[in-house]
Amino acid sequence: MPVRLEDVLRHSTVRAADPVVRAAAGVVPQTQLRWIHSSEVLDIASLLGGGELLLTGGQALVSASDERRTVYIRDLAERGVAALAVETGSVLPSIPSSMILAAEEAGLPLIELRKVVPFVGVMEAINSQLVSESAAHLQQADQASHAMAVELAHGGSLDRILAVLAAATRSEVVLTSTAGAALASAEPNGHLNEPGPASSGEDGNTIHVEVPVRGIPSARLTVYVRGDADVNLARIAANRSVDILALALLQRMPPGLKEMAGAALIRAMDSGKQNWRLQELAPAAGIAVTAQVVAVVVRSPASKQLRKDVERLLDPGGQHGASYADNAELLALGVLRSGNVQDERQKIVDGLQSLEVPEGTVSAVGPVAPGIASAPWSLSEARLTLELASDVGPSRSAATAPGRVLDAQAFAVERLAVQVMDEARRRDFVNQQLAAVLEHDAQRHSQLAVTLRVWLDSGCNTAQTARELHVERQSMHQRLQRIFSLCGGDPRGTGRLPALHLAARMAALQATRPGRSLT
Repeated sequence: MPVRLEDVLRHSTVRAADPVVRAAAGVVPQTQLRWIHSSEVLDIASLLGGGELLLTGGQALVSASDERRTVYIRDLAERGVAALAVETGSVLPSIPSSMILAAEEAGLPLIELRKVVPFVGVMEAINSQLVSESAAHLQQADQASHAMAVELAHGGSLDRILAVLAAATRSEVVLTSTAGAALASAEPNGHLNEPGPASSGEDGNTIHVEVPVRGIPSARLTVYVRGDADVNLARIAANRSVDILALALLQRMPPGLKEMAGAALIRAMDSGKQNWRLQELAPAAGIAVTAQVVAVVVRSPASKQLRKDVERLLDPGGQHGASYADNAELLALGVLRSGNVQDERQKIVDGLQSLEVPEGTVSAVGPVAPGIASAPWSLSEARLTLELASDVGPSRSAATAPGRVLDAQAFAVERLAVQVMDEARRRDFVNQQLAAVLEHDAQRHSQLAVTLRVWLDSGCNTAQTARELHVERQSMHQRLQRIFSLCGGDPRGTGRLPALHLAARMAALQATRPGRSLT
């Protein structure tokens, strides 16, 4: 029997916390649990698998904004978390109304624990029951996957293979292509549907599992758990069935040579394979070895889901380019075909910025590579840009916000500095140019070094710098006069200007990476 949320709320270890349901009380009776976790981290959703009761003491919620609290609730609901229990008391007197409203809208049971209990004791007591349940689920799931393998070996259709899974999980199952076209489906009574939209609606008992074929996302399995069927069994069985479904798809609709070659090309670039291997794979992927290309790196909790969007952006016609995604990172290669490759590249940067991506996503676009042999360089420069992203200041803050895109060309100075000069030489150069400014900042807690860099990045535009730093123009002029007095005068029109600019950019690296070398 599945462990339900209402049973857990009646357990002695939880009852001692005097729990009360503050939101989505209507779904508590049918909510099933897979595990119990405790965490104070607000970005925990991407690390959860769904079906969890999450316990939190509320420490992080106290200082968070209402907007951040609302995002926290929505992220947990989207991830399929079963419920959130928040401990209230001296740290968090009550659950904020914004969280209650968001949880009610998302259908996420929100529970207030009005007395302090040891979370470790709760987890040990309940998780021991869930472990026994999971062991039984694994055995049942393995039996189902074995039966699916037998059906596949006897030449069964995709519908008949899915029918085995549907019967084992007492759920409706649908297999769709990455483009959304239905490939096959089955219902728990053994009836095989004609491929088409599923009859079940999306709710908290809907499970999605990606099905890759040779590393290429090729289909999505959706399980609609009905009535009192066991959600956790369905989740485990669906994941166990991926390899069988991938084999079935490989027999019936194998990925094209171009896709396979493209994925292999990206892996070869990433692993530093010899140039001959790149020149061998590129034509098979539809990319000329002399083509000008640009690498893109996307780090996201949804890297696999973003793959098709990024591919369409890099190549709307679907004739060129390549990509590869794992659990944390999406790597892609775009071919620049117009006469003005910089304009083409900028379109990629702008397009990536327009994509809807989950929180925590950050992307980088590498410099233009003059041929496939230089593609690994573009990829490594994009990765280096991601490493340097935390080192930029207000002049590029918008470009480094979560979910936004970093342009490697905007980081050319920093990339050159960390690659050509070791940390000691960078530090010496910065001190030669800006020692007095840095000393002033350290003693008076001022922001002259940042002000200088933003001013130089803006092309010495005082009004723009004032806007970016949110200071009055008069205060801005006073800061500049102080900087000039410490640097030996106004550098405009002198050979000192580029040296100061380089030093100011490297000072940001020095300030945020003390003792760390990127060379």
